[in-house]
Amino acid sequence: MEGNNIIQVRNLCKSFGNLNVLNDISADFKEKKVVSIIGPSGGGKSTFLRCLNLLEMPTSGKIIFNGVDLCSNVDINVQRQKIGMVFQHFNLFNNMNVMKNLTIAPMRIKGKSKEEAEEKAIGFLKRMGLEDKANAYPAQLSGGQKQRIAIVRSLMMEPELMLFDEPTSALDPEMIGEVLDVIKQLAYEGMTMLIVTHEMRFAREVSDRILFLDGGRIDEDRTADEFFDDPHSPRLISFLQKVL
Repeated sequence: MEGNNIIQVRNLCKSFGNLNVLNDISADFKEKKVVSIIGPSGGGKSTFLRCLNLLEMPTSGKIIFNGVDLCSNVDINVQRQKIGMVFQHFNLFNNMNVMKNLTIAPMRIKGKSKEEAEEKAIGFLKRMGLEDKANAYPAQLSGGQKQRIAIVRSLMMEPELMLFDEPTSALDPEMIGEVLDVIKQLAYEGMTMLIVTHEMRFAREVSDRILFLDGGRIDEDRTADEFFDDPHSPRLISFLQKVL
């Protein structure tokens, strides 16, 4: 049975001055589904993701999240609590240890007690194999460890939707797998995710759908197998020949 739409994008446009980065994008995203967004550099992938929680304000169009148009006069901070985002470069607080990084937002924003927040954080750290890093500072962690901590920090807010913006692009090759394994596990557990990625094999394995974004437009929107085995768009065919 198909899930409900968690986010609906209608005629989304984004310009920076005279540069049109997103051109009239419309798409629906369902609960408990994983959608990867693939395309050439400069095609608008990261801008699209950042528009979904208004880190970039769309020039025009609608973004409807659980029935609420985020582009209308809403308290975006309330809505953002339900949308986790993991960036390329971790964005951890370097002056705080791991436990403080994980618990500060649940305590300040969601009103969790210190004990409740720390108990939840320890549970996540054990799942990630990082329980011995609770008192470490970001400078003492590897890139893969920092990114797994960044994922936990988002999960601590109990999001309904997770956005990943090229979560492995800043990592050394041997660290990529440990982060992708975490995302795979979230997919198997039914987390709704949109993932901008260059990891083609991972995208095929984990995605229910794949969007090909080029020139600020969705050039192809298919199931993972269809996307790789039977691409229709000449631009996608050319792209896959270069990256596979």
